[in-house]
Amino acid sequence: MIRLSFWLILGFAFVAVSSCQNKSFKEKGMITHWPNGPFIKYEHNPILQPTSGFESKSVYNPAVIVENGKFSMLYRAEGEDTGTGAIGLAFSKDGIHFERYSNNPVMVREYDYEKEGVEDPRLVKFGGTYYLTYAGVGIQTPGNICLATSTDLINWAKKGEILQPRSGAWNSHQIKAGAIVPEKINGKYVMYLQGEVEAWKTRIGIAYSDDMIHWYELLREPIMRPRSGYFDSMGTEPGAAVVLEEGILLIYNGWNEELVHKTGWALFSKEKPTEILARSEEPILESTKDWEGHVVFTESIVEYNGTWYLHYGIMDKVIGVATYRGSNTDLKMNL
Repeated sequence: MIRLSFWLILGFAFVAVSSCQNKSFKEKGMITHWPNGPFIKYEHNPILQPTSGFESKSVYNPAVIVENGKFSMLYRAEGEDTGTGAIGLAFSKDGIHFERYSNNPVMVREYDYEKEGVEDPRLVKFGGTYYLTYAGVGIQTPGNICLATSTDLINWAKKGEILQPRSGAWNSHQIKAGAIVPEKINGKYVMYLQGEVEAWKTRIGIAYSDDMIHWYELLREPIMRPRSGYFDSMGTEPGAAVVLEEGILLIYNGWNEELVHKTGWALFSKEKPTEILARSEEPILESTKDWEGHVVFTESIVEYNGTWYLHYGIMDKVIGVATYRGSNTDLKMNL
């Protein structure tokens, strides 16, 4: 568990901390700097762009993990003949300047359940094993949650589909975006996921596992829905989770009826991971420049040496990064 205050991370975010406290920090005049929110975009974004071959068209929607001062990034890539995606690998010492693995891609489509491509990696590690969830675009379903394991981020053992849409349920049309919580919760592995009945009208649900391989849903309803009048008024999709002292922080992507994608957060209870304790009123990351279009899409949050990194896809074409560094002193000054 990361022993760093929730408010230290998001103290300058535009937040509501309870249903009875409906004004954000910004509305209360408590923000004296960080005018665009707590995460500041790297001024030389994008940090990764298409090159050739399997990634000649686009690179986006990365998953990042940091270990011993080394950032490892798995990213979705598309070329002229790779279907909807393959997965590449890149490394960095600072979380900003990445060098690609020389023998990319590290994962491509192979089986019927991923016949059209492998998409949108999300990454956690337990012990010495990396667990990668991804969306397989298959013959029978437009999306599913697939799992692969590795000990080196290069050689992956595919475990197949671990969750599929359920007939008659809230996710009967499509299920994807499995964001695994990187610590056991109440003795179980926990995963937040997206489901839908109608295209783009997505919700967030929850699944559990005893062994990280076999997953099951206990509920037939979602645990988080879009909100009318907010940036996530039409759809929500999990990005990545991190465990704090205050609860499980889920970074998620939301969009409105115009399909403008922005990044927000929700804090779930560790005692009851279906219960939302707090949720952002405003996005913590969104498009602010013309070349960014209307889509930023975040699938990872990592911390290194007191700095938090959001690596994200931009317009399904390139990859950017935004960072936040704060201190308890900064927090007290603004509160």
